[in-house]
This record gives sequence, C-alpha cells and structure tokens, in this order.
Amino acid sequence: MTKNILIQGDNIKGLEYLLEKRKLKGKIDLVYIDPPFATGGNFTISNGRATTVSNSKDGKVAYSDNLKGNDFIKFLKERLLILKELLSEEGSLYLHIDYKIGHYVKVMMDEVFGIESFRNDITRIKCNPKNFSRKGYGNIKDMILFYSKNQRFIWNEPYTRYNQKDATKLYPKIDEDQRRYTTVPIHAPGETKNGKSAEKFKGILPPAGRHWRTNVKTLMQWDKEGLLEWSSTGNPRKKNYMDQMKGKKVQDIWEFKDPQYPSYPTEKNEDMLNMIVSASSNENSIVLDCFCGSGSTLYSAAKNGRKWIGIDKSNDAIKVTKKRFDNFKGDIFSTPFEYEFIKVY
Repeated sequence: MTKNILIQGDNIKGLEYLLEKRKLKGKIDLVYIDPPFATGGNFTISNGRATTVSNSKDGKVAYSDNLKGNDFIKFLKERLLILKELLSEEGSLYLHIDYKIGHYVKVMMDEVFGIESFRNDITRIKCNPKNFSRKGYGNIKDMILFYSKNQRFIWNEPYTRYNQKDATKLYPKIDEDQRRYTTVPIHAPGETKNGKSAEKFKGILPPAGRHWRTNVKTLMQWDKEGLLEWSSTGNPRKKNYMDQMKGKKVQDIWEFKDPQYPSYPTEKNEDMLNMIVSASSNENSIVLDCFCGSGSTLYSAAKNGRKWIGIDKSNDAIKVTKKRFDNFKGDIFSTPFEYEFIKVY
C-alpha cells in the first residue's frame, strides 16, 4: 500500500473492498474503532460545533445511533469478522464502547477472536464527576476492549511520566545534586554455589539462599561510579535514579478526557490515540479505523509514521477528516503526505 486511503461509504462495503479489491488480508497491524454506542440518539452539529448525544431536532444530524440490543451486536460482529481477516498475524484491535453495552460486546468478541486473544478491559475516565440527580452512581467512564489476533503481537511498552506524588513515593531519596532516587537489593532469591553470581564482592558473599543479580565485575563498576549505597551495617544496595527511568508502566485505567469543543461528535482524546498507535503498531504499519469520524485515529497514525485507512459514510465526517489533512499539507510529517479518496456503494 503506497498511499493512505480514505473511504466514504458503508463500512462493511469498505472492509469488503479492502479485502477483495485491495488484497489487504493479513496486512493491517492495528485496528482502533469507536463505533456507535447503541444509545438510540442523534449526534448533531450546530453552529459549526459538534454536540453530544441529543434526541432534539436542533442542529444538523451528523449520524444517528439507532441500533440497539441484538441488532447492534449483530451489526458489530459482521464487521469484526472481516476485521479479523484483515489483521496481520501480529495485529491488535481496540474497540471503544459504552459501559452499558460493553460486556455484551466482550462476550461476542470472545467468540470472534477466542477468549485466549483477550488482552485487556481498559477503563477510560472520560469526564469530570457530574452532580446529576439520579438513583445510582455517577458515570465518568467508558471502556476499551483490547484483543490480539495471536499470542505474539506487536507491543511497544508504553510509559507515562511520574507526577509529584509518584516522585515522592517511589523515589523518596535525594542526593547532593538534588536528583531523586531509590535503592534496590543487589541480590535475588535462589542460591548459586558456582559461577560469577556466587563470588565474593569486596569480601562479602550474598546472603544465605540468594545470589548476586549480576557479576562481581559489574558490581565493582557500580561501586566505582557511586551507584551503590552502603548501609551502616555494610549492606550494599543499587541506586536507581528517577531521571533515568522511562516512567510508570501504563495500567488498565486511563484518564484521557475528550476535547471540550470537538469538531465532530464523539471525537476522542489525541494523546490516548497516540499511545495506542505507538504501543500496538510499528513505523510503516497500517492502522485502520472503519468508524473514523473526524479522522483522529488517522491523524495519530500519520504523526507517528504509520500508514492509515479510514472509512465513514457520513458526509460531515469525511468533510472534517479531509479538512484536517488538507490544511496541513504534510508539513508536520516526516514524509510528504498523500492519501487516496474512494467512494464505495
């Protein structure tokens, strides 16, 4: 695939086109989709600004979310079956969905991909707490279901920066240069009678039932560089500096709030999409979003050096996506930006 592809039309027709006409079976490394949430409402654009779900007649309807229950599950399953064929052997799929229908969707996805391909049920904090009067707890989250096609899949470990609370808790010590650090043992469980990890280091052996984590030559180098901290009882520990760490490993609760004034209904947080694209695809991978809306996933893919394919049937969605890319003329990308626009019926 030499160019990125933007397709206007029913996405099942678009997916069949990719499979049959473009011969992309097994070529897609990452799928992110944010389908309708089975709300039964309309998503509107009024005075040039997107609104949230609305049942009113005000504003121009960008699309209607009118499928519910079994019809909605069937609608998704038909598309997921084709998406599975398009996924590469190292491919992954993220499906962003509402908490009210998400658990039914997971059961169906276990059937399509196999429960062994389920990786995560991610909770996404989408907004600030609300004080609406209702019986029940307030809703500030939705969910993302993460599946891989096989057990070996593309994975570039994502990290997030430490905040001040993390810094104080995880790296409580400060050296003379005002660098935060913590210390960890230089020995590990498991006794070794022979070998480099059983030798004496500065006249001492590992504690009973343990061995050095590395060879004595490396321990001597750490000590020379001031990377060992010795206790009053002569127990050495390794210094780990916060500024040399990548950050915190990302967990399965994410706080990525959506844009306050989106250009298209349900537009998602760009930082979240950048993280997904970076974690589950490689440079020059193909990223697919067949409910592409305003093109946020496609934009994140392009910014991160990936190829992309987007599909949407809404005229408004296609207009917003084309405007997003046409306005930049490729000047923020490492290579000249081009895409092919196709209509399928």
